[in-house]
Amino acid sequence: MKKLFFPALSVMAIAVISCNGGNSTASKEDTTATVKKEDAVQATEIVADSTANTLTDAEKSEGWKLLFNGKNLDGWHIYKGKTSSGWVAEEGILHCLGSEKDKSDKRADLTSNDTFDNFELELDWKMSPKGNSGIIYLASEEFDAAYLSGPEYQLIDDENFPEKLEGWQKTGANYAMSAPLVAAAKPIGEWNHAKIIVNKGHVEHWLNGQKTAEYEIGSPEWKKAKEAGKWKDAKGYGATKKGHIDLQDHGSEAWFRNVKIKQL
Repeated sequence: MKKLFFPALSVMAIAVISCNGGNSTASKEDTTATVKKEDAVQATEIVADSTANTLTDAEKSEGWKLLFNGKNLDGWHIYKGKTSSGWVAEEGILHCLGSEKDKSDKRADLTSNDTFDNFELELDWKMSPKGNSGIIYLASEEFDAAYLSGPEYQLIDDENFPEKLEGWQKTGANYAMSAPLVAAAKPIGEWNHAKIIVNKGHVEHWLNGQKTAEYEIGSPEWKKAKEAGKWKDAKGYGATKKGHIDLQDHGSEAWFRNVKIKQL
C-alpha cells in the first residue's frame, strides 16, 4: 500500500534536506542522492501497484484466473458463513485488519467460494511486525477451523515473533509437519511472493523463487509426521481431495495481492 510507505519516505527526505541546509559538512551531492533514491522507491511502488491484480494475455492463455479482483471481496466469503469485519479490499490489496485483543473465536478466515484439486496458486503477501498468518489449501468447511482439514503454508515474523518458534512454525513451512527447506522470507514490511503447487497429492511450497517444502500427501513419511505431531487427532487433516483456498486470520495484520490460480 503506497500510503504505508510514502509518508515516511517524504518525511525522511525533508529531514535530510533540512539538516543539510544547516550543516556545512553535508554535501549537496548527498542531498541529491537521497532525493533521487526516494523518487526511485516511489516510482517502483507505483509501477507495482498499477500492474497488480491483472493477468497478461499469456497468463490468460495458460489458464490463470484471478481469485482477487483488486476491488472487493467478490469470490470470497468468511469461513463457514461467520460474520467478520476483519477483511477489507482497499487500494488493490486484500487486507486482514487483525486484532491481537480479539479472542480466537472472534476471528474468521477468508475463504474462496470455489474449490480446487490440482492447481498452482501464486500470490504476494506481507506481514505486520510480530505477525502470524497462513495460506490453507484443500480446506473443507465441515470442521470448526480450516486448518483441521487443509495443509497450511506458514506465514510469520520469523525474526521478531514474541514466542520461540520451532522449525515447523517458520515461514514457508508445511505447518506443523516439516520445517522449511530454506529460509527465504524478506524483512518484515516487504512484499514476498508465494507459490503452492498441488498435483495428485504431490505438494510444493515456494517462497521468493526458492522451494521451501515438498511432500506427498498420504506417503509413509507424511503419515508418520501427522501421527507424531499436532494433527494426530485431526481425522480430517489432509483428507480433502478438492477444497477451498483459505487466508488465515490469526489476529495479526496482513496484506495480500495478485492472488491467482491455474488448474493443472
